[in-house]
Amino acid sequence: DNIGPDDFAVVAADANLQLIEREALNIFYVGFNNVVAPYDNEQVRQAIAMGIDRQRIVDNFMPAGSEVASHFTPCSIPGGCEGDAWYEFDVEAARTKLAEAGFPDGFDTKLFYRDVVRGYLPQPSVVAQDIQAQLLENLNIRVEIVVMESGAFLDAADSGALDGLYLLGWGADYPDATNFLDYHFGLGASDQFGDTFESITTPLRAAAQIADPAARLALYVEANQAIKDNVPMIPVAHGASATAFKATVEG
Repeated sequence: DNIGPDDFAVVAADANLQLIEREALNIFYVGFNNVVAPYDNEQVRQAIAMGIDRQRIVDNFMPAGSEVASHFTPCSIPGGCEGDAWYEFDVEAARTKLAEAGFPDGFDTKLFYRDVVRGYLPQPSVVAQDIQAQLLENLNIRVEIVVMESGAFLDAADSGALDGLYLLGWGADYPDATNFLDYHFGLGASDQFGDTFESITTPLRAAAQIADPAARLALYVEANQAIKDNVPMIPVAHGASATAFKATVEG
């Protein structure tokens, strides 16, 4: 289960095995704490959202079948991709936004991650280096990469103690928008992104209490739009995954 992306071709070429690919039910994102400067400035968060070429990351460092995230929740989950898609990559707009935020010459920051392979982030070190290079080239944001032990990293992220950017992700426990949106942005969410936004929590709470799928969709339009407007994080990609079975296995 969840074989490494470099092994997709190996399994497919082995007559004794079969490769079973599946829809991406995860999200890889760049996070920050919105109560820590300069990420307490919405325009800074928006500038970074427009200043990272997410397609480049997917093309170079994610397995075949992965896709740039138009929304935080995978589109295969009902309500996941309601509302406007995420910001397009636009260096000039990003530079303008960063200048308007008071940082025409960029700033210094850190990028935290754990060197652990996950389905949503199979190559963490090279992705961290690519984001570092992109932010320097596109926005003159000078990034120091900090690698942390996995448990310490998760604890620090969860408590909101990281004072810079960080790389993290999520895989579905169950296929419903509440498992992605409510868990990360709802009233009971951790402190990893800083303060919650009422424009996000209100429609999420209402949608979670409605059983009718059609009635929930309008609320997810509202919630997804509020996530885009407030930029509590940057959704990068939904990573493809696959299983390997013996060639004789059926059903």
